[in-house]
Amino acid sequence: MAKQNSFDVVSATDLNEVRNAIQLALKEVRQRFDFKGSVSDISLEAHEIVLRSDDEFKLRALVEVLEQKMVRRSVSLRALTYEKVENAAGGTVRQRVLIQQGIPTEKAREITKAIRDSKLRVQAAIQGDTVRVSGRDRDTLQKVITMLKEMDFGIDMHFENFRSH
Repeated sequence: MAKQNSFDVVSATDLNEVRNAIQLALKEVRQRFDFKGSVSDISLEAHEIVLRSDDEFKLRALVEVLEQKMVRRSVSLRALTYEKVENAAGGTVRQRVLIQQGIPTEKAREITKAIRDSKLRVQAAIQGDTVRVSGRDRDTLQKVITMLKEMDFGIDMHFENFRSH
């Protein structure tokens, strides 16, 4: 019987790195002159970041600082989904940033369709919030990984659990 090889396409964000990036961003915000006397704040609530500031201009500067720190901590900006800016209490503005954990179902379907359309001899199956790709030949699986890296699905993708069964 031939060996079966497989790997998983996942989309997971390390929340510890996100926490560290938020702490570094807050430290910088507290030291910057343009944020003196403002109520600018960044907090992490479950799987979303909440940004608060005096006005939209300072909020944009706050987002810029946060994104710089995220990049330094190796957190992909593709894992962040910005919601619209809303008014908050006390004349401030607030923006929620969703952190992607897992591949959404419609994106998983796009990934499996792209794999099927490639005509490579592999099988792709959606398993919860991951996509498992399996096939006999390891080289073919490497080609699938290369193909998926070249395509843009608009999400942060990682390839894990490359194994032989």
